[in-house]
Amino acid sequence: MALKRTTKAARPVLGLTMGDPAGIGPEVIAKALADRALTRLCTPVVVGSRPVMERTIAWLKLPLQVVDFNPSNGLRLKAGQVAVADPLESPLPKFRMGAATAVTGAASIAFIKEAVTLAQAGSLGGIVTAPINKEAMNMAGFHYPGHTELLADLTKTTEFGMMIVGGPLKIMFTTTHVAINALSPLLTTERIGKAIRLAHLGLTKYFGIVRPRIGVAALNPHAGEHGLFGNEESTSIAPAVKLARAAGIKASDPLPADTLFGKAARGDYDGVVAMYHDQGLIPLKLVAFGTCVNLTVGLPIIRTSVDHGTAYDIAGKGVAEHGSLLEAVKVAARLAKSWSPVTKTSR
Repeated sequence: MALKRTTKAARPVLGLTMGDPAGIGPEVIAKALADRALTRLCTPVVVGSRPVMERTIAWLKLPLQVVDFNPSNGLRLKAGQVAVADPLESPLPKFRMGAATAVTGAASIAFIKEAVTLAQAGSLGGIVTAPINKEAMNMAGFHYPGHTELLADLTKTTEFGMMIVGGPLKIMFTTTHVAINALSPLLTTERIGKAIRLAHLGLTKYFGIVRPRIGVAALNPHAGEHGLFGNEESTSIAPAVKLARAAGIKASDPLPADTLFGKAARGDYDGVVAMYHDQGLIPLKLVAFGTCVNLTVGLPIIRTSVDHGTAYDIAGKGVAEHGSLLEAVKVAARLAKSWSPVTKTSR
């Protein structure tokens, strides 16, 4: 039996996936659960290992009690109770904090799969993901670049992208985890056009901007300087912009990145399409380090995420901050109150 879908007045039920149990995911989730700001935003359900959650809460000496998630009871929880949906058939064997292993990698995948199943069944209004570790995930036999591609596969989504929101900036990425020397062949007109469409979808559907102004970043210094510093602007980016405009999207010409992000921060553009990972993340983290939120655009479910990794170097030390998780919950909760399934973008 699925939970009744949330209304604008209700607190949405959000699934918080534990991520890699050997990272800081369990710690930041536990700290967030003890923060009243979280329960004012949503009714949280932890999707992860119940024993790990219990140990983490006890270690941090938090006034919380773990109970099993039961969607049929409407989540009627007493004060201090934490609902956990644990998909694992047996408790995790002993593992070392801060170390990548196949066991914890497989567990992190199981948590994501369970969260997607619950969200698609209507038992969760959205998913907020704690970080996974790509090495551990690959050790377990799951060869995805990251969360985004795994979620797209699980939901059978073909057009999707990573938008990161922080401070005044909303940035859609054309490529993400790609070596710089491999970028140019990947920046096709089709791929850039897809990023522009997804930026438009994200800004209209998720943020309610009727006719968003999208700044499109150039790849090369000075937007190539008429081919002097590269020609990707004329061969790939400008043709993608032309197609987007023909579809009614307000996209800029390829603009030098060193000025575009400043213009976007001042409000000249509602969103930016970045060509590669660091081009977008450096300005984002300069203006909103620790409060950025990763939003996957195009999925049939809501998914937001923290802007940090598993932080193996501090896992198990009790010093991890939960502010980024709270920011991700804020975005997911706001979206869940007015959510309707994403439809296909126009081509």
